[in-house]
Amino acid sequence: MLAKIFLELTEFSWFRRIAWKPIYNHLAKKFPFEDWVFMNYGFEPDDPSTRPQLLENDEPDRYPLQLYHFLATQTEVAGKQMLEVGSGRGGGASYIARYLKPAEIIGMDIADNAVEFANKRHQSPNLRYVAGNAENIPFEDGRFDVVINVESSHAYGSVANFFAEVKRVLRPGGYFVITDMRDPKNLPAFEETLLGSGLHLVGKKVISPNVVKAIELEDDLKRARISRQVPARYVKMIEEFGGVKGSQIDKNLRSGSLVYFWYVLKK
Repeated sequence: MLAKIFLELTEFSWFRRIAWKPIYNHLAKKFPFEDWVFMNYGFEPDDPSTRPQLLENDEPDRYPLQLYHFLATQTEVAGKQMLEVGSGRGGGASYIARYLKPAEIIGMDIADNAVEFANKRHQSPNLRYVAGNAENIPFEDGRFDVVINVESSHAYGSVANFFAEVKRVLRPGGYFVITDMRDPKNLPAFEETLLGSGLHLVGKKVISPNVVKAIELEDDLKRARISRQVPARYVKMIEEFGGVKGSQIDKNLRSGSLVYFWYVLKK
């Protein structure tokens, strides 16, 4: 019930602006576990043979990592200047830096504690993390070839402001790739706002079944991690937040009351 009320409150911009930054700052400070570097619900491709080959130490994060892989590879990122808006604990930008080889990728997040954690945890010569607001991106016009945004835009006060900022910091011909979830009744307005930014649609896909499959496949590992690392009084809360099988997020994706999607756009 509390999860449902929280999700309903996130429909209001005022609530998003006041709620998410302290939540993510608290999580980064309260649970500074070095092996917790992803906060998305994961992705399993339709064809398992297309899964990326991973180093052994990345294998435990396969499903959330695959969400980054399949979104980022919707365009060419090798040798490019990239920005991730909403980089969280930094695992996604680190994967892109190490495996997909952009010239540079900057992870930006509003939660200062998460940025501090990410800079300490992830080391790569083409990678760094900075604090910043998605509605006022702290970079000059035309700075980036690719902007990526993973399961984060639902937390912004104004997605219209965010999309305008993305367009501003992209170079002509640059790409914006975004994945997130919405109540299906709100998805047409989201798409209208996205296309109203002046970015041109290249492709889109509903990936709810792929996310649900990842939740299923990762469930035992995710529950074991939570049980091992989190004090007993927080376990249920973190299981719900983390999206274990049977959580409200899982139920909503299965029922269709939430739709998970990605879009690829070009300036």
